[in-house]
This record gives sequence, C-alpha cells and structure tokens, in this order.
Amino acid sequence: MTTALDRLGTRWRDYVVYLGFVLVFAYFALTQTEYFLTTTNLTNIVVQAAPITVMAVGTVFVLATGEIDLSIGSTVAVAALGSAMVLESTEAWWLAALAGLGIGVLIGAVNGFFITVVRLPSFLVTLATMGLLVGVARQMTDLKSVPVVDDTFVWLFGGGDLLGVSIMVWWTVVVVAVGWHVLRQRRFGAHVLAVGNDARAAGVSGVKVNRVRMGVFMISGAAAALAGVLYSGRLQGARYTLGESDMMSVLAAVIVGGTALAGGKAAMIGALVGSLLMAMINNGLILAGLNVSQQMIVRGVIILVAVSLSLRAKKTV
Repeated sequence: MTTALDRLGTRWRDYVVYLGFVLVFAYFALTQTEYFLTTTNLTNIVVQAAPITVMAVGTVFVLATGEIDLSIGSTVAVAALGSAMVLESTEAWWLAALAGLGIGVLIGAVNGFFITVVRLPSFLVTLATMGLLVGVARQMTDLKSVPVVDDTFVWLFGGGDLLGVSIMVWWTVVVVAVGWHVLRQRRFGAHVLAVGNDARAAGVSGVKVNRVRMGVFMISGAAAALAGVLYSGRLQGARYTLGESDMMSVLAAVIVGGTALAGGKAAMIGALVGSLLMAMINNGLILAGLNVSQQMIVRGVIILVAVSLSLRAKKTV
C-alpha cells in the first residue's frame, strides 16, 4: 500500500532533474564565472545538447514501453555517413537527408523485427546491432571522413541561424514539441504507456503490442539518424566516430529526466532538461580542466543514481 510519504517521495523524484539543473548551473556559475556565464558559452551548451535531445526523444518512447535501444550511437554514424555519401554523389541535399533518415528507420525496423517476431530481448538485439553497425560504419568509407560542402544542407542541418537563433535550437524545439504531442495527445502515446505498464493487459484491451514496439524502435532509429544528419551538417563532415559516446549521455538524460527504466512512465520535457543538464555538466567539467575519462566517470555516477531513483519510483507507484 502506498503511503502519503511514498507519494511525496515519488513526486520529489519527478522534479529532481529540475532541481539538479538549477544546482549544477549555480555551481558552475560560481566556480567558473569568467567563462561559464558568457553568452557564447551558454549558446554552445544548447547547441551541443541538440543531437542528444533529439536522440532522447526517441529513447523516451523506447524506455516507456519497457524496452531499451543500445544501437542509437552507432546508428548516428551510419546515418551520417550514408547521407554524406549520397550528398557527395548526387548533390541533392533533400535526397541526402531522406537517405540518412531512411537508414535510421530501417535499422529501427530490423531491431523491432527481432524483438517482436523472433521474440528476442531488446537488450541483446540492440547490443548485437550496435556492434554490427560499428563495423558497418568503419567499412563504409574505410575509416575516411566524408566532407559535407553543400551550403543548403549545412545551413539547414546545423550550421545556420534563423531569426538570430541557431538552427540546432529550432530543431530541438520542433522535435521535442512533436515528441510531446505524440506521447501526450495521440492514441499512440497512450498505447506506448499502456504497454510499458502491463503489456499483457494492454493486449487484452485491444492494443497492438507488437505494432507499438515496432513503432517505438523505428522512432528511435529515425531520431538517431536525424542526430547523425545534424552532426554532419554542423561539423560539415561525417566520420565513423560520430555518436560513439552518445548512448551514455542519452540514457542518463532520459532517466534523470523522469522516464522509468522499467516502462510505463515517460517525461518528454524532463528528457529535454536532462539533455541540457548533461551538456552543461560536460561543458563545466571541460572548463574545470577535467579530461574525457573523468567526464565519463561523472556520467556513469549520474546514470547509477538515476536508475536507482527510477526503479524505486516504479516500486512505490
């Protein structure tokens, strides 16, 4: 039986990401005042968080069904390389973008097939496809980078400004808004949460469970592919290393943001704040002089704490 104290604790955990964001911002503002609070640095934090946020939106749907997608980082690289190679050969920016997104949707469909039809655990399936795609990304261009020189592609997918605001910020707003609408205002979102709460009960009530699971993995693949396209546009090039360290940041952002690892609970705005929090932590740690290994340690601690809170919240609901 859930007590009033349990409910209070659960509600507090729902807002921990916002409290954490304020505390971390205040800490870096006080300790790194000379550089952290500059307009350029704050803008960089938001821009750097954009691909993570885009992937986080897809990951929210996957985790909300009680599944997990470990292949998002490697999908980023394959989609980025695919779109860059199409752009290099056709010089059609729209075709290159569609090719990148199509690769992501296809990868998501393959993951979904093995999970829904072959009935393998999503952890094992996406772990396998993660390794497979790492090899594919390396093989596609023989470890060589592919330059992106089309001005329209670069402007639209990372390098441009619209109304004085980076196009990366606009992509973040659009993707989060669409993700929130689908999750909270459409029937599909309700079905996603129903499957995460109790897949068997959802199936009895008429929800097409396998169709929902297939859908969330295709959404996740498309989101990762879009992140890859944004990386290639912003960096004006694609390479096999893109996205290789993003999975950890994305999972941390989504779980810290309030989406339950065990499914049935999702927080799209929390994922956005979690992504900004992760980008801010990385930025602050760099300003503080920490190396990449130390940054990975901090992210690992954050994930451990977030998973603990998520599982405890699930037990008390």
